[in-house]
Amino acid sequence: MLIKIKRNANRKDVDEFIQKLGGGQAGVKIINWGDDRYLVSKKLTENSPIIEEIKDIKSKHHLSSREFKLEDTVIAIGNTRIGGSSITIIAGPCAIETELQIKSAARFVKAAGAHILRGGAFKPRTSPHSFRGLEEEGLKYLQEAGKEVGLPVVTEVMTAEDVPLVAKYADILQIGSRNMQNYMLLDACGKIRKPILLKRGLSSTVDEFLLASEYILAGGNQNVILCERGIRTFENAFRNTLDLNAVAYLKQVSHLPVIVDPSHGTGLRPLVTPLAQAAIAVGADGVIIEATATPDEALCDGAQSLDEPMLNTLITNVNRISSVVYR
Repeated sequence: MLIKIKRNANRKDVDEFIQKLGGGQAGVKIINWGDDRYLVSKKLTENSPIIEEIKDIKSKHHLSSREFKLEDTVIAIGNTRIGGSSITIIAGPCAIETELQIKSAARFVKAAGAHILRGGAFKPRTSPHSFRGLEEEGLKYLQEAGKEVGLPVVTEVMTAEDVPLVAKYADILQIGSRNMQNYMLLDACGKIRKPILLKRGLSSTVDEFLLASEYILAGGNQNVILCERGIRTFENAFRNTLDLNAVAYLKQVSHLPVIVDPSHGTGLRPLVTPLAQAAIAVGADGVIIEATATPDEALCDGAQSLDEPMLNTLITNVNRISSVVYR
């Protein structure tokens, strides 16, 4: 249950009301949602003049559910829109390797028609001996590349302590699959107002995914983008199994924009374009693609990265599918 508090209610009256409901021990807390305040409570046992509205939400995902907000959330970053009727293409290298590499990628990503530039400065790797990113130097290169071509940029943040640093350079902060249930990081991203691209954990259920998003929303940050990036199954013909069921389901139950990562979802270059097309067909609001000038020489995830001609083909095909599904 969500209890909307009147805007003119003072904090003392709100605190007294919370205590009547059982206080923090009963799980009652204030959530700031833009200019509005809500209380989360399992039940309402008291009437109060501070109450403006009561939403009896049955979903566990209070703030991400369509019970709370029926219309689609649309996130604006400059002239770029994520969600609603828009289809958003995010593209760029998995890892920022050099200034020349990211700026070269930025130019062809922009020319191909992508809307946002991606690139990893901090890279969580399975092996500690793999390339793990240029860190702040990479962030600087990414920001410069984005400004040079006029594209907003997205990059991964790995720890709560790094949120201010990454937010200084990036327009969108990505929480990777391995960190989906890093609750300190989720809380930290809830305290800022920059958009957060939240990737589904490789072994996480949809419920767990939505509850992770709830941490960010409960912190007051309404700018959350869900990203399906494939899950680990018994299948070993490809890196992950891209769960397009989840995409269609998320669009039904949540108002948040949903994008798809067919690069990680398949791990195989020839499968990226057909799965990107399929993602748009089932209702995704966009795709995030790994692309670099020389994918076979990439230090990270080259097998699933596209080169410039491949990215051009993907975007052309995605736009065709978009028109078919009236986006």
